[in-house]
Formats: sequence, structure tokens, C-alpha cells
Amino acid sequence: MLDPNQLRKDLPAVVKALASRGVQFDADRFNQLEARRKSVQVETETLQARRNTVSKLIGQLKSKGEDASQEMAESQQIPTRLKELELALSDVQHELSDWLMTIPNLPHESVPAGKDENDNVEQRRWLPPGMQTDNSGNPLPFSFVPRDHVDVGEPLGLDFETARKLSGSRFMMLRGQMARLHRALAQFMLDLQTDEHGYTECYTPYIVNSATLFGTGQLPKFKDDMFWVTKGGAHEEEGAVEGEQQDDAQDLFLISTSEITLTGSVRDTIVPYSELPLKLTAHTPCFRSEAGSGGRDVRGVIRQHQFDKVELVQIVHPDTSYHALEEIVSHAEAVLQRLGVAYRVVLLCTGDTGFSSAKTYDIEVWLPAQNTWREISSISNCEAFQARRLQARYRPEKGKPEYLHTLNGSGLAVGRALVAVLENYQQEDGSVVVPEVLRPYMGGLKVLKTA
Repeated sequence: MLDPNQLRKDLPAVVKALASRGVQFDADRFNQLEARRKSVQVETETLQARRNTVSKLIGQLKSKGEDASQEMAESQQIPTRLKELELALSDVQHELSDWLMTIPNLPHESVPAGKDENDNVEQRRWLPPGMQTDNSGNPLPFSFVPRDHVDVGEPLGLDFETARKLSGSRFMMLRGQMARLHRALAQFMLDLQTDEHGYTECYTPYIVNSATLFGTGQLPKFKDDMFWVTKGGAHEEEGAVEGEQQDDAQDLFLISTSEITLTGSVRDTIVPYSELPLKLTAHTPCFRSEAGSGGRDVRGVIRQHQFDKVELVQIVHPDTSYHALEEIVSHAEAVLQRLGVAYRVVLLCTGDTGFSSAKTYDIEVWLPAQNTWREISSISNCEAFQARRLQARYRPEKGKPEYLHTLNGSGLAVGRALVAVLENYQQEDGSVVVPEVLRPYMGGLKVLKTA
């Protein structure tokens, strides 16, 4: 959530920054809410002062034996009006908060202005040693016509038909060596991030409440992209422990990324300064309805309702968050470098930056069958935007608690990494070479091939 104090101090700058994201902020509405808030607060402070004055006056009159009935009548009316003002202030604060919950983060000054992905700015490319490129810097075509990951994977155990029978479209089932390759990718990513980059591995819930999603920014804006789980009759379950606190009946949600649970773990928390930074990772399934996908990537693994991801989250001191952003990018890049797959890093423009993010890099992997780069990781610095919604703070060595900065990124999307391996390591005979770094996780297997 945006900082209300920043809006009060420099509203024109906020309006301009949001306009660069294609968001028209209603400054008049904000000013009207501010005027109401100030009016209520001024009247409250005036009445509180009057209450103190009348109280003293009553004491003085009584000590002199004089009539204080008029002052006592006034004093008895003040609490009623103060209660009315308290409710009025709560109303205007809730209206402002509910509105700001729908407004995206402000872009960092280094983010290029632009409308959509066409205005994103490439930062660098990485190619495996010895890979040749064309005049555009893209990897040269194979000596044979490459097949896409569906055609490569189906003979090896990538099964869409059974998944469609079980669940519908945009699901997959993996069998045999394909299932093991998928597991190997996830395990390799976790080991790399925990053993070499200092992340703490977590196992998190896959179902969360709405408060957690409001905190990280998925709600209210992206409700239609979530899968809901109705918790019917949970407080009436047989065998519930007597006296155990039960949540009110509500809609719960399947996580769309473990960013939600890892970042949400510090909700309503004051983290000691000495514990920063927190570096967390988790391998979880992710569930997305793809309501806004517009029918893109219907074929294959690229855009599924259920997929796995190894997530990287850092919760840091505000002074170090942009160093942490570059660090997380390098940690995600390390996965692709070890796998030996070409990729590029792209800085997103204002119009393509996500709702909660102040600055985002995408990592795009080369897919030879599509002859293009496709996103495999997105790494964002949300600054204090999520922390303010979550009430996640740290306690400095001196002074009052302050809001943390939160960062998140894919390290990586496991299904898309599977796609990258299948397409980049395919052979003309239909087999797939197992990247060397994955072979220990595959029992030494070097090549995937049909029996």
C-alpha cells in the first residue's frame, strides 16, 4: 500500500508516477478524504481540550460552593460527541485504506517509462560457452528442425491426455523419467539456493486466508486469478479440540506462488535488526486460474493452472533492498548457467511492472522451437509496499519500528525449466541429453530416450 504521508507531502509527484504506469489517481477524491479527516481530527482535539477545561472549571466552581450545573451538563454531552467523531474518523480511514489497497506501487526512478512489454529494456545476455549466434545475438538454429517441448516430451512421459481426463485443460501428468527430471530440477534448485546462496528452506501451507493475500497484494485486484477453497463447516468438525480457536467461515485460497506464504510469514511482526536479512526459499505447487491470459499458450507446459516453482524471498533493511534485488537476480541466473541454457535479463518498464513491485527484472530463456525468448523468472523489489499492508516492521538499533522492504523472485519456475531443458538438449533422434548438473539427481542417467 502507498504511504499516506507521501501522498500528503507530495501528491503531484505520486500522481505523475502512477500515470507512468497507466493509472489515473483521483487526486480530488484524496483531497476530499483528507479534508474530512482533518476536520474530524481538529474537532476532536478541540473537544478534548474543552473537556479538560470544563473539568477544571467544575472543580473550581465546586470548591467555591458555586453552581456548576451548566458545566456538568456540558461535560456529560462531550463523551457522546467524541464517540461520534471516533466513528467518523474510523470511517474515513477505512475508506482511504480500502481505496489505497487497489492502487499499485510507485515505480522506482530507474524504471524506464513505457506502456507494455514492447518497452522493456534488455540488460544483458548469457550464452553457454561456444554457442554461436546470428546477427541479432540469438543462438543459431540447430542442424535439424527442433521440435517443441510437447513433441519432445510426450514420448518420454509428458502426459496431457490423462491430465485432461482427470482435471481438464491446462494440467499435466508426468511419468517415469520425465517425472524424475522434473523432481531433479526442483531439488537441484533448492540445493543451490540453500547450500551456496544462504537461503533457509521452508515448507509452507498451500492454502491461505484472505488477510495474507491482501498483505502481499494479490487481493483485491487479482481475486479472479486465484482458485478459491470454501471452508464449509470447519468449526463444526467432529473431534475438534474444545476451546480451540476456529476461523470464521470464509473463502480460503490456493497459493499462486509461495511468495505469498514466505513474505506473509512476517505479517504483524517486528523483526529484530540483528536478524536481517531474512532469506527464504520454498518449493511448492502454484495454482492460477489464468483468467487474464486471453487464451495464450494453450498448448504445452508454459501456462498451467498447476505448476511448481522454487521461490526466493528476501526481507531486508530498506537501505539494502536494491543490492538485494541484484543479488536475487544473480541467484536465479546461476540456475540457468549451471543448466547451460541461454537466457537474457530484461528490465520491465513502468507499464509492465507488477502491481506490488517498484522495480522488476524478468529472466527470459531461449526456446529454439519457438525461436524466441520466454520468461522463466520474475524478480521484484516491492520496497515497503507489501510490508505496509502486512504491518511487517523491523526494530532499528535506535528509534521506533520501521517498515521492512520485501523482495521476491522465481528461482525458477520448474515446469518452464523443464521446457528449456527439453527444447535445448533435444537430439535429432528424439532423445534428450540430461544436463550434467542434474545427473546426480537422475541416478547418473545421461540421456532420456524411449524404451
